[in-house]
Amino acid sequence: MNQPSPLSNRLASLDFLKGMTMVLLALESTLLFNHLVPVVQGTWAESVLNQFFHHPWNGLRFWDLVQPTFMFSAGVALAYSVKKQRKSLSRAQTFTKILKRCGWLFFWGVLDYAVRKNGLSFELWDVLTQLSFTTLVAFLIMDWSIWAQIAISGFCLLVPELLYRYTNIPGFNQPFVDQHNFGNYMDLVLMNKINPAGWVAINCISTSAHTIWGVLAGKLLMSEKTDGLKLKWLLATSGLFLLLGFGLDWAHITPVIKRIATSSFVLASGGWVVLFLSVCYWWVDMKKHRKFLFLFNLFALNSIFIYLFNEIVGDRWFTGYILDITRGLFAVVYIPVSAGAVLGSIVVFTLEAGLLYFLYRKKIFFRL
Repeated sequence: MNQPSPLSNRLASLDFLKGMTMVLLALESTLLFNHLVPVVQGTWAESVLNQFFHHPWNGLRFWDLVQPTFMFSAGVALAYSVKKQRKSLSRAQTFTKILKRCGWLFFWGVLDYAVRKNGLSFELWDVLTQLSFTTLVAFLIMDWSIWAQIAISGFCLLVPELLYRYTNIPGFNQPFVDQHNFGNYMDLVLMNKINPAGWVAINCISTSAHTIWGVLAGKLLMSEKTDGLKLKWLLATSGLFLLLGFGLDWAHITPVIKRIATSSFVLASGGWVVLFLSVCYWWVDMKKHRKFLFLFNLFALNSIFIYLFNEIVGDRWFTGYILDITRGLFAVVYIPVSAGAVLGSIVVFTLEAGLLYFLYRKKIFFRL
């Protein structure tokens, strides 16, 4: 934990993008989207709300882009952070700091899933655990040439693709079939269990590309190029990734599957995320539209804290406790159950935002 000047010398568009990601994750943790299901069922809004839930398998929804945005943003922030650190630290000292950060990310990621009602558990599916790996990979190659880093990101996509297709392990030899693919097999090897929802630990290999691309985007934004040229490079990259990712799916070569992070998914989601950054950079940094961003800055400045708070405290106690209170209070004033549930989620979110505001006023910022 340290106490920096919170908003100085920061890329405003990155703070907005990170903050938006954390706001969405916080809203999910309040069960808002679940509570909206009965409210919008049978209306045109039902198809919109479906975008706030993961696609069951082959396809891409808006919610499937949240983790890629998180990991890409971490790469952009890494580029800025390392540049700042190297003004006073040697490469070896910087490496030590990054290694410690990755160690803490891994620790908290494992701890997040470790405590279950039926005992302790060892699982590697948490986004922080995945990020500990992708951050280390991105850092180790960030001084290489741009084309070398792009080549390594391609290698990160190719290796899982080959493993899924050509490791003929009985029972796990169907590359893109849930519960019967190489990723499921590796989960048995690493954790002696398979995720019933289809998530796999080796997603960290292919999604390393997201963090590597984030570093490259960060370096581009820090370069001496004009803002217009930076934006053109971002938009061109976004278009290329979208074309390649969805092209692989449409050509029936590699399906877009978030749960096992296929190469087509990483490319397609990467294209969307780069487009998100492009729009944010154009609107926030180039056009200087920075009003009404304070809420997102609050969530960006303490992103690790609010993520762990929701995962460890919120999911296990806080959210349910507050919802029980609001449910009782709203029943007294005859607010319908479905509307009361939605309002209860809003109350939970407001309290979390208030907690972040308290930390902000006290200049308390949690860093790993």
